Amino acid sequence: MRIRPILAAGLVLLATACTGGGDQATGQSTAPATEDAVPPEQRDRSVLIPGIEIKAYNDPQHVRAPQRVAYDESPPFGGTHDASWAACTGVVYTKPVRNENMVHALEHGAVWIAYNPETLPAAGVEALAKRVTGVPYMVMSPYPGLDKPVSLQSWGHRLKLDDPADPRVEAFVSALKQNRYTHPEPGAPCENPTFDQENPPPFDPAPAPDGSAPVGS
Repeated sequence: MRIRPILAAGLVLLATACTGGGDQATGQSTAPATEDAVPPEQRDRSVLIPGIEIKAYNDPQHVRAPQRVAYDESPPFGGTHDASWAACTGVVYTKPVRNENMVHALEHGAVWIAYNPETLPAAGVEALAKRVTGVPYMVMSPYPGLDKPVSLQSWGHRLKLDDPADPRVEAFVSALKQNRYTHPEPGAPCENPTFDQENPPPFDPAPAPDGSAPVGS
C-alpha cells in the first residue's frame, strides 16, 4: 500500500521533528524510555513529505549473483535482495550498480540516491555527490532509464524528484537514514570490504527473466 500525504505543512513539521529528541534548553534527551512508548507518528516522520511512496516489505530473502529478483518497482526499495550489500559508507558510484546489492544496503538503514545520467545536469550530480561523499549510510549511483532526474530510496520508502535542490531531499534523509523503526536490521554495517566499489556488480536494465526470485511482500 502506498501513502501519498498532501499536508502542505509537512516539511516544516518534519524539519522540526528531525532535529532530534533533545531539550534545547538543557541538552538532555526527551525521548521516551522504551521503544514501545514512541508514538507511531514519531517513528516515521517521512509520512509528512509530499510525494513519498511507502510500501511494506516483509520477510525478505537472499539470492546469490547472478540470480535476479523480479522487482516490481524501478528503482526498487525493498524486498528480496543479494546476500552481499553494496558498500554504503558515503560512496558515490560512477557506474550503475546491480539492484539486488543496493536493496540490501537499504535493509541496513542506508539512503540510496539514484539519478538519471541523461536528464540530471552535471551540476546537479555534483551537488548530490557533495551530500553523499563520506557520509555513513549514504550511497549514490547513476540509474539509466530513470523516469525522473532523481530518486531517493530507503527501505520501504521512495521519493522521485525533478530538482536535486528540492528541500525534500534533506527531509527524506533526515527522516529515514538509520531510522531504527523503518528498516529490518538496525545497527547492521555499511562497510563491506568484499564489495568492489570500483567495479561493482553491473546494473541490468532488462526485465527479470522467468525463474527470477520473487520480490516478496
